[in-house]
Amino acid sequence: MNKRQAMIAAALTTLCASAMTIVQAADANASKEKCFGIAKAGQNDCASVMGTHSCAGQAKKDMDATEWKYVAKGTCEKAGGSTAMPKGAKAK
Repeated sequence: MNKRQAMIAAALTTLCASAMTIVQAADANASKEKCFGIAKAGQNDCASVMGTHSCAGQAKKDMDATEWKYVAKGTCEKAGGSTAMPKGAKAK
């Protein structure tokens, strides 16, 4: 195998590995749901649905109904949260 073939093989291997990682991440998220009102301060998973901040880890208080975390499907209500978007939330 010459250098060119080896480089092409390495590039294809990297591409295939990246594609598998994306598929696995999508499968993992398919079994989860957003749960509002259970995140502790600084432990939310993403932006506030009210638009007060745009990043994970910026919740200011525990159990804020506008902050959310991903949980396994079917476990949100058991944890004391809600899967319903709070009133006034900004839809994405």
